[in-house]
Amino acid sequence: MSITNFPGSANSSPLDSSITKVTIPALAEMKRQGKPISALTAYDYATSRLVDEAGIDLVLVGDSLAMVVMGHDNTLAVTVDEMLHHTRAVRRAVRRALVVADMPFGSYHGTPAEGVANAVRFIKEAGAEAVKIEGPRVALVEALTVAEIPVIGHLGLTPQSVHRMGGYRVQAKTTDAAQQIKADARALEEAGAGLLVLEGIPREVAAEITAELTIPTIGIGAGPDCDGQILVFHDMVNLSFAPKAKFARRYADAAGLFRAAIEHYREDVEHRAFPSDEESYHLSSTVRKELEAERTETLPVKQLRKA
Repeated sequence: MSITNFPGSANSSPLDSSITKVTIPALAEMKRQGKPISALTAYDYATSRLVDEAGIDLVLVGDSLAMVVMGHDNTLAVTVDEMLHHTRAVRRAVRRALVVADMPFGSYHGTPAEGVANAVRFIKEAGAEAVKIEGPRVALVEALTVAEIPVIGHLGLTPQSVHRMGGYRVQAKTTDAAQQIKADARALEEAGAGLLVLEGIPREVAAEITAELTIPTIGIGAGPDCDGQILVFHDMVNLSFAPKAKFARRYADAAGLFRAAIEHYREDVEHRAFPSDEESYHLSSTVRKELEAERTETLPVKQLRKA
């Protein structure tokens, strides 16, 4: 892996030279050495910092934030400006992992030049170190590569194609479809893609693609034979408020933890158990005595007026 030192935010120190920064070439080397690649989505400073400090290799600012953060029914509604906003927050937190920004629906569906222009914004304005696009968009990958923008492809179940697919359905289940996705994967690699996400396809197909490509594959619902795996952070910790997908293992119940904490807080407020005296600020003894003296001096005057 290459070591890169870069300045942090205005109120943070530069990256410690002992930290090995994950890069696209570093992930390719992991594939060559047979080392599994870990990846997670993240959308804000706090969770991104936890993900990075836990040693995750790749952090994806996924357009899934449209659903798990913004409450939309699918990923199509999120805008470039919203994705830039969240990518900036993630970039401020991450020191080691590769930061990848999802390009949202409509931001790369025109000409390759338009797609490159939008990708430049993610690199230049938000600090992303790579962008991810869905579908076999070979011409766009070539254009991004020429523009020195690392690009990650995404094949199989592509959520931005939900209307064309008729829902979130497993892809590449027939012989023809399996052959097509393998051809698309090879074409994206040849065009310059640095990694490839494989989503919602049979394990056997993902294994063949992984064996054929020299670039790493990152699976989500594609079986254990990919070079790495990615999950949506909110699915992993039960914060998505949606039925669990077959491939989305839950490692914690954050919803239960948060709900219990919130209910406990509400009860303490209702019973005046929060805040306690120890959690309150107090006047100094000198000021208290001065105020008491003032009250004592004004008391006779007030009583006389009342009489």
